[in-house]
Amino acid sequence: MSIYNIDPERLSIDVDTARAAAAPFAEEYQGGEPYHHICIDNFLPEDVLRKVQADLVTLQEDQDSATFQRAQENLKTQYNPERLPTYSRELFHAFNSRPFLLFLEEMTGIKGLIPDPYFIGAGVHRVSNGGHLDIHADFNLHKQMSVERRLNVLIYLNDDWREEWGGSFEIWENDMSAKVKSFVPMFNRMCCFSTGSNTFHGNPEKVNHPEGEPRQSIALYYYTATWDPTRVEHSTIFKPRPGTEDKVDRQFKRQTLLENWLPPVIFRKVYPRLARLGF
Repeated sequence: MSIYNIDPERLSIDVDTARAAAAPFAEEYQGGEPYHHICIDNFLPEDVLRKVQADLVTLQEDQDSATFQRAQENLKTQYNPERLPTYSRELFHAFNSRPFLLFLEEMTGIKGLIPDPYFIGAGVHRVSNGGHLDIHADFNLHKQMSVERRLNVLIYLNDDWREEWGGSFEIWENDMSAKVKSFVPMFNRMCCFSTGSNTFHGNPEKVNHPEGEPRQSIALYYYTATWDPTRVEHSTIFKPRPGTEDKVDRQFKRQTLLENWLPPVIFRKVYPRLARLGF
């Protein structure tokens, strides 16, 4: 029996059922340390994710997919939902619907959640063998909508995945002093967590599936209309793990230095040009 019992064909669920499904997890989520989080297995009806898996077989990297190949984020491809086959695309729209928002609000205690119709950074994430995503805190402002990022939801699509194959989702202390928890990206496992400027997480251990299978997940982000213009906007903040060979994100450090020293109007004009030159 799944937790969020959405109809596999119509991709619908009534509001009362969605809220009731969330209630048993509210205390665990809101008591999560060092920041609020939860891991739930058997989250969706299995048929739903089997159809998504079938859709993903047809995907190829092209001009509509975002790829990342740098020290902090390597061999990762990101597919926006709008370029997915019909079933998977409609599932993402269901995740932006009122029942799922109310499920998340009931579980997290965060009211007034806003979905992202642009799916900025969201979609299907595929990490190939040898790939990884270093520990980081996510960008905090959705620029198109001027709303504050509050929640990440990850749903994994990997059959019989083992810890030794890498790619586990890790939660770290706010000061990066130690790893707190690690979750193997197993099929139909959902991880949800609150986001902030020090909610450090990632999958830093390289994927090494013995048959070359990629690590695949659904990624969803949610916001609230609580952004204060006095707040400091930031992009993704990568942090190296103590005692590892993780690389410092020098690009972010340079951006922060320029932003602190240049007048805003000059920074907005100058920095995009310098970034294109690799500064």
